[in-house]
Amino acid sequence: MTDLDTRMAPTASSALRRAAPALLGYAAVRALGLLALTLWSAARDKSAYTLLTARWDALWYTRVAEQGYGYEVHMPNGDVHSNLAFFPLLPWLERLGATLTPLSHADAGFVVSLLASFAAAWGIFAVADHVYGRRAGVRAVLLWAVLPVGIVQSMAYSESLFTALAAWSLYAVLTGRWVTAGTLALLAGLTRPVGIAVVAAVWAAGIASFVRDRSTPTPHGPRRATRALGMLLAPLGTAGYVLWVGHRTGKGPLGYLDVQAGWRNGFDGGYAFARFVADKFTSFPSALAGIGLIVGVGLVAWLYVVCVRQGQPLPLLVYGGIVTALALCASSYFGSKPRLLLPAFPLLLPLALSLSRLRTPRSAGVLAGVAVASAVYGAFWLNGSGPP
Repeated sequence: MTDLDTRMAPTASSALRRAAPALLGYAAVRALGLLALTLWSAARDKSAYTLLTARWDALWYTRVAEQGYGYEVHMPNGDVHSNLAFFPLLPWLERLGATLTPLSHADAGFVVSLLASFAAAWGIFAVADHVYGRRAGVRAVLLWAVLPVGIVQSMAYSESLFTALAAWSLYAVLTGRWVTAGTLALLAGLTRPVGIAVVAAVWAAGIASFVRDRSTPTPHGPRRATRALGMLLAPLGTAGYVLWVGHRTGKGPLGYLDVQAGWRNGFDGGYAFARFVADKFTSFPSALAGIGLIVGVGLVAWLYVVCVRQGQPLPLLVYGGIVTALALCASSYFGSKPRLLLPAFPLLLPLALSLSRLRTPRSAGVLAGVAVASAVYGAFWLNGSGPP
């Protein structure tokens, strides 16, 4: 019996068998996306593998793995792009892979992301299965796979690694495994700044459990101790790296914010993004893009409202809400917002639940059609000029 649910978590072998349809479907969708990317890139005389492993953030992670921190690019407008903006877990794993195998750092990054994407898919299934059942779990994984920016899951980026750690941390919270949840939250906090969303989810669930315990006459000494330990572990990754950056830069606890400011990135409540959308309405062709952005943001907001109305567990609501808020309210890199929303998989659970109520052939047909569109869009998008 756990704090949040009376069902016991299954063993690893039975859990893998239960998740097998979701993982096989995920593999098929990702294979389709990689095939489309390969064909599109070949037609443009580009290397699909280079696009996956040596572009934008992937280059920054590889440089950290190869040379460590301290690299900066001084831009013509005076901005300073420092690699301290990139959290260390993925570069650490790239360096480990390059040390233990013949792989290059970039190759190791691709392998880490590939394995992490399947771990993320399994974690998403575990969470959705626990909350809504197996059919919804399978469809949640497939929906995550067929997102328009799903190709990022196969890139040497940190999104797949972060989503894997976040999903399994949330599953550990839901099944009352507090030390595991806190440890995974710690690692998520070493992966991306949005790791604070996982920390907040662990803390919200922990505080709620302590409050419930006050009204329960049964003693909970050992359980309270492990819960408190998990909560103490959770923020150490994020806090440790942020404080280290502050020490390295000599700017104290807020030094990491200065690093992000050098990239013109920060949190402004969505003001800059709103201006970006408003600027789209200055001409007719771009106005269509503006309408699309408004519809997209509205859809995200509506999905979160549905999550609340359907009574998703508190840790999922906290995690999904913070990931969404940080993605939409960041003050720069507007073209990257769909990618930044990639870890917000709880938003997909209402759609997964709806698809699970359809007959299997019908839901499979819907997902197959979206998978083809996603594969084509991903190939087009990654071959474009802007950063994904």
